[in-house]
Amino acid sequence: MKMKTGQWKTYAFWILLGEAVGALSGWLTRDGMEFYKAEITKPVLSPPSIVFPIVWVILYALMGIGAARIRLSRPSREQKRSLWLFLAQLAFNFFWSILFFNLRYFGLAFFWLAALWILILWMILSFRKTDPLSAWLQVPYLLWVAFAGYLNLGVWMLN
Repeated sequence: MKMKTGQWKTYAFWILLGEAVGALSGWLTRDGMEFYKAEITKPVLSPPSIVFPIVWVILYALMGIGAARIRLSRPSREQKRSLWLFLAQLAFNFFWSILFFNLRYFGLAFFWLAALWILILWMILSFRKTDPLSAWLQVPYLLWVAFAGYLNLGVWMLN
């Protein structure tokens, strides 16, 4: 499929939006992440620290590609709902890091993450109505957040 003139700007915008939110979140929580690495007891199956930024860069790119495809689809009520859900889950994603790493509210962060998971699922179901490929691109994100829920719960229980 050849990209139409100007579509690359839409893809760039949505991908960069996701990556920028992730980068800002990482920057704001860098001290909390260092504390987490050094002081927090982690559950079994916790991956090495280097895995997290690699996975998140990929996931934010997939999120952005999916949102761009939705934005480029025919305007409709479902398209608008899908983009609002994208922005809502992105905001929830951003604030989870602050709750977990900076404030160390592990219990609240777990329930916040559960709400994020529901928002992602809702977004996927909405995306599917407009562009099924965009929905499928979000499945790794949903699975990773489920795994993050396991890690968050483990940290809460162990600390």
